[in-house]
Parts: sequence; C-alpha cells; structure tokens
Amino acid sequence: MTMPSHSPTPQPWGPPGVPGPPQPPFQQPRNGLGVTALVLGILGALFGIIPFLFWLGAILGVLAVVFGIVGAVRAGQGIATNRGMAVTGAVLGGVALVAAIVWVIVLAVAVQDVADDLEKETGGKGSASSSAAPGGEGTGEPSAEPTEKAPAALKFGDTFTYDDGIKVTVSKPRSHKPDGFAVGHAKGNRAFQVTITVVNGSEETLDVTAALPDASDAQGAAAETVFDGSDATKPFNGKVLPGKQAKAEYTFSMPAAAAGELQIELSPTVLEHEPQIWTGPTK
Repeated sequence: MTMPSHSPTPQPWGPPGVPGPPQPPFQQPRNGLGVTALVLGILGALFGIIPFLFWLGAILGVLAVVFGIVGAVRAGQGIATNRGMAVTGAVLGGVALVAAIVWVIVLAVAVQDVADDLEKETGGKGSASSSAAPGGEGTGEPSAEPTEKAPAALKFGDTFTYDDGIKVTVSKPRSHKPDGFAVGHAKGNRAFQVTITVVNGSEETLDVTAALPDASDAQGAAAETVFDGSDATKPFNGKVLPGKQAKAEYTFSMPAAAAGELQIELSPTVLEHEPQIWTGPTK
C-alpha cells in the first residue's frame, strides 16, 4: 500500500523549507507637524490682516514657520509624507509676520501724526511768570500778568503755565553733598539739587511719571543725575488729580570748572506739552 507523500508548503519569501528574513513593521507617517503648521499659518494670516489682532497673527505666524520647517525636514527624511502641507503652513506664517510688521508701521505713523497735531494745537502754548518764595523756591502761583509768548528760557524760580492750566516751577539750585553710596557723582565734581513742582490746573488727571528733566552744565555738557542713600534724587511717581500738585527732587553732578551755571529742560508729559527751559547761576 502506497502512502501519500506530504511535501512542505512553498514559502513566498524563499526556497521551499527555508524561512526568509523578517519584514520591518509598518510605520505610520508622522504628519502632525505639517498639519499643525498649515492650521497655524491659516489662522495667523487671518489675524494678521485684522487691526489690533495682528500681534496674535504674528505669534501664530512664528509658530507656523517653525512647525512648517520641522515638518518639511521630516518629510525629506521619509518620516512624514505631507511636505507640501508643511511648506504651505510655513509660507502662510511668513505672510502673517509681514502683515504684522506692516500694521506696526501703520500704527506708528498714525501715532506720530496724532502727536504732531496735538503739538501744533496745544503743545508749547502757555505763559511764564516769576514768583518768589522763602529759600528761592517758586510757589507755582504767578505774580504778574502772563505774556502772550513765553521767553526763550526761564529763570530758576519762575513758573510756566500751559494753556490747559498745568503749571511747572523749577526752584533755584542749592548745593548738595552726596553720601558715600552716591551713583552718578564723580570725585571732584560739584552737585546741586533743585525742587520741581507740577500743579495740575487742568480738568483731567495728570500722569507725571515721565516728567524727567535733562540738565546741562555751563559748557553745555550733560549733567549726571545723582542717586544716593540720602534722597539726592526723588523722581515724580504716579498721577496728580485736578487741583493737586506733585513735587520731586533732582540732584545733578557737574565738573567744578563748569558748575557755575545749570540749565534744566522739562516737560510735564511726553507728547502733550512742549518742553521748557530753566537756566541760571548755581550760586
């Protein structure tokens, strides 16, 4: 009796009876960065053309560019398969950044135009008057009728009144001896302190935080502001309500050879008021 023969089943990957090499597992394409870049790029481009939201478009644009570049690199390495999507997202991110830059330029020009208009209408208009007080400091109240045109320079102790009612007075300089912890004072220099008074005669709250004086010595060189532990300089801080006033102390250091005269330029605000100049001897 003949028994049927059983031959081994042929293997598709090699000769019969011989196992072939293992096949690598299938890897899912990592397309997440490309998709993210495209979504961020679209949103960034949309926000970039909307006024006052362009800053959000700029942020999304930066992220879209970063994710798009990384996604394109992965596609080049064979890890991802959506190179076109990643590149498109990066390009849209660049568009969002350009739109944001354009908006920044437009707003800067608009703000400058408004500042110029305000300066033409109200800036620099006012009157100067002289007022005396014990110790040589101005009281902030004029003692004479205001003139139609302010002088080129005011004397220490004079009060300048702007058209909106704001008054600024710079006292006569007085000698100040900085302590051992002083900053801004060089050995051999002389230091002088002035009191600046701002009276808010307007109907609106006045922010005097930016009312920072610039000082020059007799030779026209900038005088250094002195800070020490004995309150050589106490700047303005905060806001002044209508009808109220604020005072600040500023001390300036000058070389002895140029310390005979001091000039101070000051504006109570940055844009709304024209700076005025006070000058005179330090003795």
